[in-house]
Parts: sequence; C-alpha cells; structure tokens
Amino acid sequence: MTGWRERFQLRLWNAVGAADTNHPRMNERATWLRTHTCGELTLADEGREVVLNGWIENHRDHGQIVFLDLRDRYGVTQVFADQDTAAADDGLFDTLSKLGSEDVLSIRGVVRSRGADKVNKDRSTGEIEVVAHSVTVLSEAETPPFEIVDQAEANEELRMRYRYLDLRRRPLVEAMVKRSRFVTAVRTFLQDHGFLDIETPILTKSTPEGARDYLVPSRVHPGKFFALPQSPQIFKQLCMVAGLDRYYQIARCFRDEDLRADRQPEFTQIDLEMSFVEENDVLDLVEGLVVHSMKEGFGIEIPRPFPRFDFDDAIARYGSDKPDLRFGMELIDCTELAKKSDFKVFSAAVETGGIVKGLLAEGAADKFSRKQIDKLTEFVKGYGAKGLAWGKVTDKGVEGAISKFYGGDAGAELIARMGAKPGDLMLFGADSSKVVHRALGELRVQLGEQLGLRDPNEFRCCWVLNFPMFEFNDDKGIWQYAHNPFSAPVDWNVGDFGVDTENIRSRAYDFVMNGWELGSGSVRIHKPELQARVFDFLGISEQEQRENFGFVLDAYQYGGPPHGGIAIGVDRMVTLALARESIRDVIAFPKTATAYDLMAEAPGGVSPEQMAELQILSTAKVEEDGE
Repeated sequence: MTGWRERFQLRLWNAVGAADTNHPRMNERATWLRTHTCGELTLADEGREVVLNGWIENHRDHGQIVFLDLRDRYGVTQVFADQDTAAADDGLFDTLSKLGSEDVLSIRGVVRSRGADKVNKDRSTGEIEVVAHSVTVLSEAETPPFEIVDQAEANEELRMRYRYLDLRRRPLVEAMVKRSRFVTAVRTFLQDHGFLDIETPILTKSTPEGARDYLVPSRVHPGKFFALPQSPQIFKQLCMVAGLDRYYQIARCFRDEDLRADRQPEFTQIDLEMSFVEENDVLDLVEGLVVHSMKEGFGIEIPRPFPRFDFDDAIARYGSDKPDLRFGMELIDCTELAKKSDFKVFSAAVETGGIVKGLLAEGAADKFSRKQIDKLTEFVKGYGAKGLAWGKVTDKGVEGAISKFYGGDAGAELIARMGAKPGDLMLFGADSSKVVHRALGELRVQLGEQLGLRDPNEFRCCWVLNFPMFEFNDDKGIWQYAHNPFSAPVDWNVGDFGVDTENIRSRAYDFVMNGWELGSGSVRIHKPELQARVFDFLGISEQEQRENFGFVLDAYQYGGPPHGGIAIGVDRMVTLALARESIRDVIAFPKTATAYDLMAEAPGGVSPEQMAELQILSTAKVEEDGE
C-alpha cells in the first residue's frame, strides 16, 4: 500500500481532471505547489527539479550570493542563488535579496550536493541544497515579536500571546508530531483489541465529582445550566450497561480548579471501560497499551511487567502512592530500635503512637554540608514534620546530630538496621505515621533529584492497588470518597461503612510512571443497592441521589454487568515522555497559570444582549485586560 509520503509526491490531483474536463482548474496545477517538503530531500535527489514551500528561517545576503533556510513542519532546506543561476529569471535575485524572516515562499530549483566539507549534520537535508531558478512570494511577514528559534529567549507570556508563532519552533513541532503519533498508536491498539470509539456528551449535568464544574447557561431553558464534563465517568459506565462491552475515547475534560505545572482547565485523557472484567484484565490490557504506544509514539521501550504495590505497601516503602522506581532509597523502619533509645525525639514519638523511619543516601555524606542539611530540615517542615534527625557514617561510627545518642553498640545497631556503610548519610523522621511517610516520601524525591538519581531517559512504571475507599476531610469533619463514589469495595459484602472506615479498601488502582500519577481507575459498583448505600454513607440524601445520579441508578435496575476501566492523562504522559517541564509545552493552545488564554483573550466579556437572551446577570467587576 502506498504511504502518505508517496501519495503526497504523486500529486494525485493531477489525475483528477479526468473526472471533470470542463472545469478550468481540474486540468492544471499551480506552479507554486510543492513537490517535496523541506525535510525530505537527500543526495539521492541530486539533479532533480523540485518545488519547496515554507517560511524563511534565516536569510544571508552576501552581495553576489544569497543563502536562505526554508522551513516547514518537516525540516529545513538551504536554498542558494547567485547572479549566474538567477539569469533565467531577471527578478529572482532582487526578490531574494529583499526577503525577510518568516516570509512565505515557493522556490523552484534543482537539488545539488553541498560537498562533503559543507555538510550540516544537524539536518536531515544537510548534504544538499536547492539552487533557486524562480521564486513566488506567497505571503510577506511583519517582523515577529520574538526570534523564532529552538531556544527562544522570549518570556513565556509573550510566546503564549503569539502562540501561532511559538508553534513554529522545532521543540513544539516535535511535541505536536509525537503527541499525534502517540494518540494514533493508542487508537490503533484499542481498535485492534475490540474497543469502540464512542463520543460522550460535552454538554451534560452538573454532578459532584471533586472539582468545580464549568457551567454553561441554557438559552432555551432559562435559569438552568449545562456543565462541561470533568470526565466521561457516568456515560462510559452506561455504555457498559448498554452492552457495548468495550468503550474508549480520547476525551476532552474540564475542571475549574487551581492550576499547576501538570494541570490545565481543559485536558485530554485516554478513557476506557471494559465489561465482565476484574482488576488484572484492565491492568494487563493497559500495560500492553502503554508499551505499544510509547514505542510507536516516542521510540521509548518500557520494561514489562509493571510492578504492582498494595497502597499500604507503597506508602510504607516509599512514603508515597506514586513511587518513583528509577532509584531505590526506600524508607527503613527504625521504630523498634527507637523504643529503647535515649534520644527523646525518637522515643517520645513512639510512646505517643508514632513511628521512626529513615532514608539512606548512599555515598552522600560528603555531598551535604550542615547548612545544606538544615535546608533539608526546612523542606520536610513544609510537609508537617517538626524536624529532621541525621547522622553521617564513618569508619568510627555515627557522626553528626544524633552521634551522642548513637555511639558504641547503639550506633552499630542503627547502622546495621539502615544497611549503611562509611560515606553514607542517614536521615530520620519521627512523628505520626501520616507525617513521617509524607515528609520522608517527599524528601526521598528531593534527594533523588539532587543526587542525580532520576534519569529523565529512563521510564519505570508501576501500579498501586487497593486504595482506601474513603478519606476523612479534617476541614469539613466528614468522610468523603478517595477516588470516586463509583469504585467498588474489595469486600462486596462489606457491612456498615461507618465501622473501621479508614481500613475499608476499594478496588481502585493508579497507573504511575517515574513518580507521576498518570492514570486512575477501578472496578466499578454495578449493584444499585450497594451504590445507594455508598451515597447514603457520604451524606448524599435520597433527593440529591435522584437529582444527580437518578438516571444511573435507574440504569442499573435493568442489569449492569461487572465492569472496570481507567483514564490516563495524555498531556502528562507526553510531557514525561519528552522530558518537558510543563504540560503547556505539549498542548497546542494552552492556558496560563491563571486559566487565561493570552492569544484569544479568553475568557472575555459578552454583550448585554447576550446576557439578556440567556436571562442571567453578573455581579462581577470585569477587568479590562482579562487577567
């Protein structure tokens, strides 16, 4: 089968004229239409007459000789002209001399070798150049507000205001191309495994899913509002009730929440659901999907199988439910040793029901001064810890802050428990289990970064299973769902959710790569009576259940199959695969950290007439610049 490049080069439209010989445009081809892209010519094309279209990236006028670099999405080709070669077109040399950066051209010329000593090894077209015979100026450009180069010096705000120019830079072009390949690979894999690509509503009902909804006022139903979906969760479950068996969607989702480097108000996720499955069926399929799509999209090999951790085990070993497995440095339990310690910080923590755990930074004793360790102490205080105990291991034993409590046999026992050797740095947390795990978990990641243990070119995935079904909201003084209210309990026959609530586990799971939570899913509740009990425990009244989820509960009355699924963040996954700093670097038209579109100046005001038509009023004072 002919590939797209071959079809592109054959210019099939040349044969289209046979379909309508009376149409004047069907039998002729504009002279400026390209025969090749700016990224595909090689020495094999030497001597061929070609037509290239693109933007001027660089323009160098040397008086009797002009060089320019012509750029399109596919690459850059050097174009050459001098007085002799331009003789066939009297105006060619003058035209080329007057052109400027980002002008859009069509160049007709002949491919020739640049010579072995002039090869540009940074380009796929670096062995050749095109000797121009004629030029057509397709569009003239004003001077861009910033230089369009790979490493742009312009600030992000300016580049986002002119995003259509920023998207000409190769790093962003690469991100768009590889993102597209990745998504295509996802679609191909899922289609090959029996999934149906099904679109679910964008205008839907506002339901409590954890974040704020974006609301859309209805003109034909005054005073009522649609909501943009935070996820297709309810509808994909209804697809299972409908018997569609395997659903997927590259879904656009919307959440009105505070932004971070890995969040946007609108984002894309790989959404899928499967009937008559349990956890292993979903996890095995997703592992295959990830391995295939990362290879096809980015050329990245992912080792398989992915390790699977129970939630409690992940917290105990890494202090996190999204462990970065590119390096070791697991948390080491020293609670039993602390019970007999003279070090009051340790013993007091244990006496009050807390724990003592340590981190071992191998070979790092000389890499951290006292001042730097003090900075680590301040770091863990940001996660609730009262402080950070530490000791350096030498040939003589323990030196540093805890040395006076851990000399002799006590020191040797602690060193043995930590598995330490001379030159290592030991760091300890002593507090409640929640505080110690959180603080040391974050410290572990920080140390991994500072010690260069987090190789951006290495990719390690894992699953975290059996999350708590509920979590306590200290501010509101209530229990709320941990993942979503549709996740099934591990024990389908669980009795009173109010008894031993914190230890009730759900059939929820997270997909983690390099310390980033990229996907979340679960085996769902498919029994209406159990779903109603969960809602009751969460304090959702019967009236609220009917208002928000009535159609879901009704659907289950007609036979819902056991089912489960997952949603995986496309933006985060591409960001990680390309080692970019923010998901804004892999989204064509992102918003700022204040959820504002600098280019389109959105959100913006609307006319009084539009407001009147919707029968709504706003009490807000709109700022002129929208920021």
